[in-house]
Amino acid sequence: MSSRQSPFFYLALGLVASACQSPAEYAAEADDEVYALVSERRAALFEDAEALDIEPNPRSLRQRVLAGEVASLEQLGLAQCLEIAAENQRDLQRRQESLYLAALDVTLERWLLGPILAAGADAELLGLGAEAHTASADSSASLTAVLGSGAILVGQIGLNVFRDLLSGEGWQATSNFSLALTQPLLRGAGKLILYEPLTQAERSLVYEVREFERFRRELAVNIAGQLLRILQQADTIENERKNFERVSEIRKRNEALAAAGRLSDIQVDQASQDELSSENRLIDVRQDFESQLDGFKLFLGLPPAIELTVNPGELTRLAAVDLGDEADFRGLEATVAIALARRPDFLVAVDRVLDAERQAQVAADALRLGFDLVSQIDGTSGTNQPLRYNFNQVSWSLGLALDLPVNRLPERNAYRSALITWQRSARDADLARDNIEVALRDDLRNLTARRESFAIQENAVALAAQRVESSELNQKAGRASTRDLLEAQSALVSSQNALTRALIDYTLARLTMVLDMGLLRVTEDGISIENYTGAAVFPSEISLPTGEAITE
Repeated sequence: MSSRQSPFFYLALGLVASACQSPAEYAAEADDEVYALVSERRAALFEDAEALDIEPNPRSLRQRVLAGEVASLEQLGLAQCLEIAAENQRDLQRRQESLYLAALDVTLERWLLGPILAAGADAELLGLGAEAHTASADSSASLTAVLGSGAILVGQIGLNVFRDLLSGEGWQATSNFSLALTQPLLRGAGKLILYEPLTQAERSLVYEVREFERFRRELAVNIAGQLLRILQQADTIENERKNFERVSEIRKRNEALAAAGRLSDIQVDQASQDELSSENRLIDVRQDFESQLDGFKLFLGLPPAIELTVNPGELTRLAAVDLGDEADFRGLEATVAIALARRPDFLVAVDRVLDAERQAQVAADALRLGFDLVSQIDGTSGTNQPLRYNFNQVSWSLGLALDLPVNRLPERNAYRSALITWQRSARDADLARDNIEVALRDDLRNLTARRESFAIQENAVALAAQRVESSELNQKAGRASTRDLLEAQSALVSSQNALTRALIDYTLARLTMVLDMGLLRVTEDGISIENYTGAAVFPSEISLPTGEAITE
């Protein structure tokens, strides 16, 4: 008896041991599968196999700031800001989690199509009154497999142990097995139907990888924009500070000239009034600068209490990012073609049309006649002879199952909904293409306008500086009033601020242009531009679905 039970004993022991994983071990197992999947897809789509990690870092910068270990960050550039955002930015963390969940769905669909092992056991003691009369135990293991034709194969083996406690007889054991096969011949047959859940899960993971990459690029441009606006405000503060000092000098000089009787009190008051206005503007721009810094900290996911300074050289570096020949951007047709071939979000929109078409085919299949081949064999061993079967006593069955396509209203509605979804997805892809073209047309106009504006402001600063110098000389010669000099000084500071703003507007217009073309890449050093000369892969027109297209 014991020797005959030993295979089942070791099988049960192995199954129990394999089931003794802790929740943490299960989570780690899921992480290993998901991270490998994500790295593989990112490497294939964007040549970027950067590791994904959604676990919060207990030693993150935010936590160290909150713990008082870090009080300030100095000379931040774009690369450092991107690194901080990767660890602390809340929207980015949500995107990473969405990517993780999409890969997790793939592992489930793969598991459902693979051999699925299940095992269990139970024991029971029966009695009457104060006396037990029967003891029994059952254990079983099953294996379910899905074949490429759509067939489902289920194998099961079990062991039953029984003892009559009143008779004093020993334990009696029997084993049994069964093998069942269900093969769809019409509805549900074929790889298209069988693999649809896995196909969609795999494609959804690709979409999440693309959308995650698009988000990273948009985030990089957003961070660059905020960083540059902070530098713009810092430059404005410096310009206003110098202007305040210059106006103060004019006021002091006018007071000295008025005391000597060489200048009227009105011109002294004019200088004093401009000095007060200049000081007030300086206070306002400093306040705006602090507010911008706090907003930037919040955006990066940092506590507002931390002190930040940014690297002034970042403006020069970003303005010098090589975009190739900007004259190439003036060709709208070529620019749109590149965007249609490279924009991750547009590629998702196009692929969703194919998804909708495929799902409409699956919905159409559900309307077909159900016709399955069903077979099964069962066997039971003799008493106390587990695993020893008399195959002359093995029962079997072979049959056909017919499910007529009547009363198919749910399936009919699902099919019609699938056709509508197909039509919508085609229109959405068409709209996405039009939106890209409109955005690029606007980008091209904006890039041209910002480039011309920057050139104009460079000339404006040179003229304003010349005007200040001329006004000073004329005032000393008595040919200009204080008002002329103050107006010239005001024009100079305004043109200096406008020049910085124009440079940043132009830089951001360039970055937005390459972002909308799908050529911007996020690297360890910040931002780079991908060289691409390919053509669009999207057809000029998208055909809308019809019922005939599905059923043919």
